[in-house]
Formats: sequence, C-alpha cells, structure tokens
Amino acid sequence: MLIGEVARRSGVSARMLRHYESLGLVRPSGRTGSGYREYSRADIRRIFHVESLRSLGLSLREIGRALDEPGFTPSALVDDLVRQTHERIAAETELLTRLRRIDAADPAGWEDVLQVVALLQALGSKSADARQRAALSSVHEAVVPVEALVEAALSEADPNVAGALRWALARSGDDGTALLAEGLGSPVAAVRERAVQTLAEMPGAEAAAHLRGALAHPDVVVRGYAALTLGTQGVTDAVPTLIDMIVAGRNDTDAADALSVLAGEAAMADEIATGLVGRLAHDATAAPARGRLTQALAGIPGARASSALVELSRDEDRAVALTAAYLLRLRESR
Repeated sequence: MLIGEVARRSGVSARMLRHYESLGLVRPSGRTGSGYREYSRADIRRIFHVESLRSLGLSLREIGRALDEPGFTPSALVDDLVRQTHERIAAETELLTRLRRIDAADPAGWEDVLQVVALLQALGSKSADARQRAALSSVHEAVVPVEALVEAALSEADPNVAGALRWALARSGDDGTALLAEGLGSPVAAVRERAVQTLAEMPGAEAAAHLRGALAHPDVVVRGYAALTLGTQGVTDAVPTLIDMIVAGRNDTDAADALSVLAGEAAMADEIATGLVGRLAHDATAAPARGRLTQALAGIPGARASSALVELSRDEDRAVALTAAYLLRLRESR
C-alpha cells in the first residue's frame, strides 16, 4: 500500500509518516519498481500501535522504546505517565483557581490584578509574617476573594496568622460563612476545628445558625467551640453541651463561665442548676467530674443552686462536701 493510501486509511498525514520513518519508528517494508514507499500489513499495524501510544501521552522516543526493546516493561512507564498527569492536572487546577479568584475580585485595571496576585501569593508564603501581613492588608489594600481567605484560614497552623485571617473574614461579610460551614464536614480534625473557631468570630444570623447545628456535630471539639460561643451569646440550646464539657473536664472552666452568663435569668438559672444536680446524681459520674459540677454551681444564682449546695455539703465524698460548704459561705458573705 502506497503512502497516500496509508495516510487516507490511517488518518496519519503523509508528512507525519515520513517523520516516523526519519525517526525509525515506522519504516515501509518495501519499494515499488518506481521507488515509491510500500507499506505492508505489519507496517500499518505498527502505525496504529504508534498512534495508540501517542494517545496515552508518550513521547515518540518512549514509543520507540516500548515497541523495539524486547525486555521493556510498560508498568514503570505507565506509572510515570500517571504521576505526570496528576501533576499536570494539579497545576492546571491551581491556575484555574487563581484565575477565578482574580476574576472574583473584579479588578478595574492591571494594577488591581497585580495587587490581588501579590496578596494571593503572600497568603501562600512559607513565611508566617508574610501570611499575617497579607491577611491584615486584605481588608484595606485590595479585595481578596473570600474563597482564598477561607482556604487560608482552614489550612493555617500558626495561631497569629490564623487570628489575622479570622479577623479579615469577620470583616468580609457573610460570603465566607457557608464555605466555613462546609469545613465542619472535613475528614481532617484540624480543619474542622479551624472552621468552627472561625465561624465563632463571624457576625450575623447565618453563622449563629451554623453554630447551632454544630451542637449536634459528632466531633466533641466542634461541639465544644460552638457551645462556648453560643453560651456567651445567651443561646440556651448550648446548656447540655456545656454541662457535658464540665463532666468530661474539657474546657470546663470556660464552660462554667458560659453557664453563669446563661443563668442571668431566674428561670434559666434554676434549669441550669437542675441540670448540674442531675449529672451529680448520675451513678456513672466519676468523683473528679462531681467536683467540677459542684464548682460550676458557684456561678449559678438562685434558690435551686443554693439548696443543691446545702445538700452537697453533706455529701459522702469529702472533697465535694468541703467544696460545697466553701461555696455556701461565699454566697452568704455576698
């Protein structure tokens, strides 16, 4: 079969076939009496093999090795192609993300574009100082897309930088709230913790609603941060989680302070005191937890808490009894 016919049937141009021949990839097996290239069935089959391997991203040099070296094993080459493809996709995805963020900033001119790019690069810097400066300047110098601030906040381990990012997000409006809420579902515990910490500093009803939902989160750390924030805001739904924190000894002092804030109303004070006493009476409550629950009653005003302390001053656990008696004397001296 002559080169023109091969090109027509294979879809490979005559020019490319000549290039393959110059590289030694596909050499026509014969020549006609007039000296024209003549391809055999085996030659045509090899052409299709070359094209198939090209479709996988192999270079012509790699294709030559694959077809001509008897001991060549494709597994290493395929593994390398997989790695290269992943790297290329990651690079292209990163570029697409950067372009979308620049577009979201709605730059008016190239100076704005360059300023946004500089801030985005600074947010990804290895220097904590550079990241912190970028977070602080994002509020005043240039509009940084909220997606970039959220991503930075959820990945930031340095406490000073994280604080600056939370500050910047709190001033960015409600746009970041939903994205932060998505972080609560992350499989990474540290990301979930950063998400709830940042939500705790976000203003508005939407952030508060997400924190209310987080009270039922399976992660005790997420529940704890949500309860502490809502408790200091006067949200009574946080009471059961705050009491659980006292029993577990996890941020128990902060939890007791939040309960004292919630106990500002007489009805709520009695309800909280009843909840604390109920856990004190629970058979599964260990001695250290009973001591913490007794101490928590100190910040709860009202007759219910006082009567509970009177009863506890006669408790069989001497440490609990002494703590309750001391707290009673403090209440009487006020």
